[in-house]
Amino acid sequence: MALKHVNAVIVGAGAGGGVAAKELASAGLSTVLLERGQWYSAADCRKDDLLNQRTCVLGNAFGPDEARNPRVHVDDDGREQVVLAREFGYSNVAACVGGGTFSYGAQAWRYMEKDFRMRSTYGAVAGSTLEDWPITYDDLEPYYEKAEWEMGVSGDDSGNIFKAPRRRPLPMPPLSPNLEYRILEPAARRLGLHPFDIPMLRNTVQYNGRSACMRCRWCAGFACEVNARTGTHNTVIPVALATGNCELRTGCMVKEILLDDRGRATGVAYFDGRDELRRQTADVVVVSGSAVESARLLLNTKHRLFPNGLGNRYDWVGRNLQSHAYPAAMGLFDHDTYDDLGPGAQLAVSDYNHGNPGLAGGAMLANEFIRLPYQFLDRIPPSVPRWGAAHKEFVRKAYKRTVVVTGPVQEMPVFNIRVQADPKVKDYWGVPVARISGRKHPHTMEIQRYIATKAEAWMKEAGANLTWTTLHPPMAVGGQHQAGTCRMGDDPKTSVVNRFCQLHDVDNVFVMDGSVHVTNGGFNPALTILAMAYYSSDNLIKKWKGTRLR
Repeated sequence: MALKHVNAVIVGAGAGGGVAAKELASAGLSTVLLERGQWYSAADCRKDDLLNQRTCVLGNAFGPDEARNPRVHVDDDGREQVVLAREFGYSNVAACVGGGTFSYGAQAWRYMEKDFRMRSTYGAVAGSTLEDWPITYDDLEPYYEKAEWEMGVSGDDSGNIFKAPRRRPLPMPPLSPNLEYRILEPAARRLGLHPFDIPMLRNTVQYNGRSACMRCRWCAGFACEVNARTGTHNTVIPVALATGNCELRTGCMVKEILLDDRGRATGVAYFDGRDELRRQTADVVVVSGSAVESARLLLNTKHRLFPNGLGNRYDWVGRNLQSHAYPAAMGLFDHDTYDDLGPGAQLAVSDYNHGNPGLAGGAMLANEFIRLPYQFLDRIPPSVPRWGAAHKEFVRKAYKRTVVVTGPVQEMPVFNIRVQADPKVKDYWGVPVARISGRKHPHTMEIQRYIATKAEAWMKEAGANLTWTTLHPPMAVGGQHQAGTCRMGDDPKTSVVNRFCQLHDVDNVFVMDGSVHVTNGGFNPALTILAMAYYSSDNLIKKWKGTRLR
């Protein structure tokens, strides 16, 4: 039996797809929201730091199903390896209703004005595809505000003298300072830095019918059992469903976008929860699967007009995959620094995002989320054994006396860091899987080293008697902050979508996730993904009311 035709079908119920569903359904469009994962609650997710999303030692708590969804990763030496969702080279984000917003750390950053003008600010960087966005911060500012107030953001960035202008403050105050905050804040000021409270998609007071944060240690990487952390699963998606115009279908793996003889999108083909191939026809298709999966879907959509994949006429789909390199400095103190107040991360500085001598960009620095005992393994000094009696003794003594400062380096986009549809490996449903390959630009590694020294200087000023640093390796990864594979731009020869996130080649297909980001900022990208989805949905609705995209 054929499924009822709808105005819009949305692929992926994460950050971008959740916002799109709410906006389109609220505007009166009949909408189907397809999600390959399930709609979890905290009751479905036990607190197990060997199973949660940030370590994934024993599995992947929030999807995707590992046996059905492999990927291929190509390392620096060209060796190909089939990887599972728990493994580093996979570049996973959660596959469930809410996507990454179900279990993320929930930092809610606006990008800075220069982040939208990196090429104009720094010029060409040899070997990179560094470019300006086709929109400005001013274009996005009203939509940042809408995300902050409609979904709920807490914090206080009034002390951040580097931030871009905003019309309204954040709707909720920050959490009260934890012990790490009280150690690091005066040290930052002594160094001449400008510390402030991290903006968070997390309730600090009751907001929109949801509880305030209870400050448990199981936060980043876990389900929030009091529903205080803000995601699309507990904000915009319920609103979309309440309109009566949106239907959510879980356990649905989209195979391809359907195209007519003229190359216009007519809907999607997907495997439902019983592994039956279904066809959902629609006037508009919105792709919101994350930078890796959205590129994969476009590349697997073949047509006589698009033999290399939809939107890929000039070979830009899947290119410029970016994440964030995360240099870090650890400090060991002679007194306790741990007070068991979640989420841990609270204090940041933006002094090093721009203006670093000889460098194109930089990073925000902040203290890290609470590190559970197993995760502490990655934070020990290189002189300490990785196992055995000496290792155990160090962990016992140091666990409550260690602080981590880290930040997301704005990576240089590179044409050959890419996602492809693998020619040999297929998933459970017979669809070519994502193949990830490439190597970070040398300048990204240079910025990493610089930021690590600044983090270490902050740690020393705070009183650490032993400090050490770590850097991300140069191998290509997308990670939870993946972006760039369907970049937006005015020129179809050097971008995939236009300034409103429509495919250049097919104007009734939109992409609404981090894959449209031209550059990824020196911040966690969640709020920018949400704001971009509000922005592009607004434009879609205006076009719909005008021409119905016909």
